[in-house]
Amino acid sequence: MYKSVIVGTGPAGLTAAIYLARANMNPLVIEGPEPGGQLTTTTEIENFPGFPEGILGPELMDNMRKQAERFGAEFFTGWVNQADLSERPFKLQVEGKGEIVTETLIISTGASAKYLGIPGEQENVGRGVSTCATCDGFFFRGKELIVVGGGDTALEEANFLTRFASKITLVHRREELRASKIMQDRARANEKIQWALNKTPIEVAAGERGVSGLRVINNTTGEEEVIHADGVFVAIGHRPNTGFLNGQITTDDNGYIITVPGTSETNIPGVFACGDVQDSRYRQAITAAGSGSMAAIDSEKFVDALGH
Repeated sequence: MYKSVIVGTGPAGLTAAIYLARANMNPLVIEGPEPGGQLTTTTEIENFPGFPEGILGPELMDNMRKQAERFGAEFFTGWVNQADLSERPFKLQVEGKGEIVTETLIISTGASAKYLGIPGEQENVGRGVSTCATCDGFFFRGKELIVVGGGDTALEEANFLTRFASKITLVHRREELRASKIMQDRARANEKIQWALNKTPIEVAAGERGVSGLRVINNTTGEEEVIHADGVFVAIGHRPNTGFLNGQITTDDNGYIITVPGTSETNIPGVFACGDVQDSRYRQAITAAGSGSMAAIDSEKFVDALGH
């Protein structure tokens, strides 16, 4: 019987582990096959406080993990195949470990960026292909960039990237954008943003130095062309990693876990959520870490109230 189990090891889950371990809660942290979450695919992080020279994403996650282990957090690598949250203690079926029983559960499984699924894309993640403008925009000062997408996120990222880039080309497979009118008006008023609508991306072009452009097909004429760019930002949304919960936790229409405002509490007492799995707005390492500390404190107080 564990007092608390944390599922997920991004900055939210690892911060929760540090807090719970220091509180002598002896948490078990279950990490998937990609420990550390999205930050392990990020090269240099320059906006996390305390690192004036920046720090590599994998190094930051490794430091957090070592800090949690130092205070007694236990780690196990495997998939959570099933979760029974119908009664407490909660039961988790974990591949390679069997059934785990816990008084409280912290969900920090994050959200995975949706990719286009075209040739040259995955091979160039970190070499010009990105899914986070606020994370990577700084590295493209004076460069020409492409943003792929047609929703509010895509237009917001395009506007943000004009702070750094010399030109942004927004590529969308339809003629009409899904984005709200105010976002469209703002983007169309920005002289740095150009439009490549009704064009479908079919390949990320790249050379030895990384991305060189995006090959697209004109949906009207069927003609192909390569739009030159030094970077391609894919902004077609994120998918929260909540499949293993089988609908037991209340989510919004996009699948993000809904928490009680100002807390990490979900609709099930004793189950808490933190990080990108419940944050569709900020999606930053620092906000994820902050929410991880909230989940740990909420979990600790819940266990204390049980009198254990």
